[in-house]
Amino acid sequence: MAASLTLLVIVAVTIRAALYRSSLAEPIAERVEVVSPITAWKRVIEGLALLDLGVSPYSGDVFHETPLIIYLFHFLVDYAEITFMLADVIAAVALYMAVKDFNKQVFRKQKFALEANRYPADCLELIRSPTEMHYIPLKVAMFYLLNPFTILSCVAKSTCGLNNAVLALFVLTTIKGNVLLSAIFLCLATYQSIYPLTLCAPAMLYLMQHQYIPVNPRRASFWWFVVQYLFMYLGSLFVIVCLSFFLLGSWDYLPSVYGFILSVPDLTPNIGLFWYFFAEMFEHFRLFFLCVFQINVFFYTIPLCIKLKDHPVFLMFMQLAVISIFKSYPTVGDTALYLAFLPVWSHLHRFLRNIFLVSCVLLACSALFPVLWHLWIYAGSANSNFYYAITLLFNVAQILLVSDYFYAYLRREHHLTYGLYLKKKDGSEATLVLK
Repeated sequence: MAASLTLLVIVAVTIRAALYRSSLAEPIAERVEVVSPITAWKRVIEGLALLDLGVSPYSGDVFHETPLIIYLFHFLVDYAEITFMLADVIAAVALYMAVKDFNKQVFRKQKFALEANRYPADCLELIRSPTEMHYIPLKVAMFYLLNPFTILSCVAKSTCGLNNAVLALFVLTTIKGNVLLSAIFLCLATYQSIYPLTLCAPAMLYLMQHQYIPVNPRRASFWWFVVQYLFMYLGSLFVIVCLSFFLLGSWDYLPSVYGFILSVPDLTPNIGLFWYFFAEMFEHFRLFFLCVFQINVFFYTIPLCIKLKDHPVFLMFMQLAVISIFKSYPTVGDTALYLAFLPVWSHLHRFLRNIFLVSCVLLACSALFPVLWHLWIYAGSANSNFYYAITLLFNVAQILLVSDYFYAYLRREHHLTYGLYLKKKDGSEATLVLK
């Protein structure tokens, strides 16, 4: 398996290196689907130029990345291509190791449940075999490294790739059960873009289960662990925020980074839901609808935690998907991260209802993005409605994909508890309805 992973990394790095040297690199870096006003490399270069002149990079309205990013590239700007390729490799290897460890835990729990006869006799066909699970970690790494969305983000030198690497390390350290490192990497991810704050809940649920702490708010051990994790998380965040202040000598970055993310002043078209809606919005309604749109990312956390409290890794996947769909400045790199988890849930395929239709829609939208952009911006034969229509369809397809996996996961868990072939009292076949 290690040889296969090494070969995969070599192939992925070769593809990226070839594209960096091709004439495609420059147009890819300009694509609005691949970069946003926050993650665009040309904005990082502008910030570095201002920093070299002794001017705060946040003095204008160009640079909106965090101070640690600009100081990182202050030293690594000549090695930017290697840095972004390394970030992708780190993310893929971290996901590989995380899924490998997760599969071991799943197989162990499954084995204990079989020995205790907890599964109904007619649902043994739903039990996962070691052979079936063996190649899943490699598939996850492949889904991430060879995904065109990931490759495009890397070639465009979008800082989204660095965010994905931090999130992948957070997933790895959480699954390994390392509380401190989990809190630190989650803090770094939150520092970068606020929205990963919602991953705090699945991380705590998983770590509590890992340490055999009952997920019961009535127990003192539950609240003691929550306090410990939040102390490490908020403490790390406080240190990083203060470090950013000492590097810059001012708090200018707070409104320029986090205020920019939350208030959405730049309405450059992207694959998200915000730009068109707020371009058409009357100013006196803006604040209300801004709150409504931003709450979407955080609103689903509580109901999902209640429903999936016993399945924190699947909850983590759901939260990553919600973030990538509903954040204010999404790119295809955000979508690539949660799509990499799909092989982990390959055992749910028999319960998926719309997977073929959704896959076709996602592929069609990915192909139509540059076509409709060209018709709108260059040919002048279309307008913004065309581009937003395909954006809306792309996001609807993502929502259908995630909700389909959510349905399939719940249905499989129901069958593992009550049996695969349900019968009514009169012996006839029953129909399962999940509400």
